[in-house]
Amino acid sequence: MDWQTVGLAIALMLVFEGLMPFAFPQRWREVFRHLLALSDGQIRFIGLASVGAGLLLFALVG
Repeated sequence: MDWQTVGLAIALMLVFEGLMPFAFPQRWREVFRHLLALSDGQIRFIGLASVGAGLLLFALVG
């Protein structure tokens, strides 16, 4: 894997991250209000699940 591939992956991630606030700004705010109400443990679990899903997808695709 070279740096160009890493850069393209980051660029694609930013595109996906920007879709929700661009298309549905009110819903995006509601999601963040809900996240603020979660405990640290719940947020950590969401982060861990995201990392696990990303690693699994990376292993399957790569």
